[in-house]
Parts: sequence; C-alpha cells; structure tokens
Amino acid sequence: MTENPQLHALLAACHWIGDKGWCPATGGNMSLRLDLEQCWVTESGKDKGSLTEQDFLLVDIASNQAPSGRTPSAETGLHTLIYRLYPQVTAILHTHSVNATVLSRVEKSDELVLQGYEMQKSLSGQQSHLRCVEIPIFDNDQNITALAARVAAYAENTPLQYGFLVRGHGLYCWGKQVAEARRHLEGLEFLFQCELQRRLLEAQ
Repeated sequence: MTENPQLHALLAACHWIGDKGWCPATGGNMSLRLDLEQCWVTESGKDKGSLTEQDFLLVDIASNQAPSGRTPSAETGLHTLIYRLYPQVTAILHTHSVNATVLSRVEKSDELVLQGYEMQKSLSGQQSHLRCVEIPIFDNDQNITALAARVAAYAENTPLQYGFLVRGHGLYCWGKQVAEARRHLEGLEFLFQCELQRRLLEAQ
C-alpha cells in the first residue's frame, strides 16, 4: 500500500474510536479518498479498534468495486456517494455509538436540531451556540443502494454539511482531512450525549 500520512491518521482515529466503544462487535466502517476515482474502505467484518493498513481495500468510487476481489464494507455505497457529491471530502467515519443510535430513534422527525450548545463550534463554520445545527435522519435500510438513493435525493435540495444519522443504526460524518472528520465526530458525539441527557431530564 502506498505510504500516505492521512491513512496513518485514519488508522489512529479508528483505534481511538475503538477505545471509545463507538464501533462495537466489528460495527462501523471508515474510508479515505485517494483521488477522484478511488478510495480506501475498511474490509467487511474487521474490528475497528485493531485495524491495520492491510484492512483497507482500494475501491473504485464509480462502481463500489474492489479490484482486489476482497469484500469491502457492505455500506461502501454510502461512502462513495459522499465522495461523488462532495469532492472536498477526503475522510468519512461511520460509528455505532449508543448515543447516536438511541437518539436517532427517540427523535421522530427527519432531522435532529441542536441549539444552545457551545460545543456546536467544534463543527466547521459554526460560530455561535445560538445557531441551529441540523443533522438529517434517514430510516435504516439493509438495501444500501436504496438508502444511498434517499440520501442523494435529500442532498439535491439541502447540502449535507457534517454528516447524517441512520435511524437505530449510527452516524456518518466526514471532513476535508482526517483531523476534521475526527473533530466533527467527537463534537457530534458530545452534542448527542448532551441532547439525550437533556431530554431524559426534561421527561422526569
């Protein structure tokens, strides 16, 4: 595999995510854009906390196929969709944390709106807790092609800024570099935990 500092950064992020418990039982998937035509995607069935460089497969962005013949993540189609939609995105992290999974089910609308949290400024372009951060929520679907089509239809009218939730499943988030994707993930996870705790307290 070609020496790539961003891949080393992604591996470190994956190990950090594993330590956080945000990708239990081989769940989740991560990717890194190589260029406009190809990206690296985690191989199916790998524990994200102990990944090595050999666990990333080169995938054609246009076809979702891995020339090696090995099997990339079943959700590769969502990664390649984001890369096709947003050329500036170079890293995508998909996690299965408890907070993202539960909050995506508790919220019954098609988006989670966050407001009033200082940590909103961890997201690129956010400068005040007074603004709203809107995270779309898509119903889960084992048919990734169908799910990707719904995400693409949404993106035609409303740009996806930081990421989206899949209901009862988890979070997809990204960035222009691995460091930005990792910051967005950590910021969103903090916000999800705060929002879930706020709702629990208000319900008492």
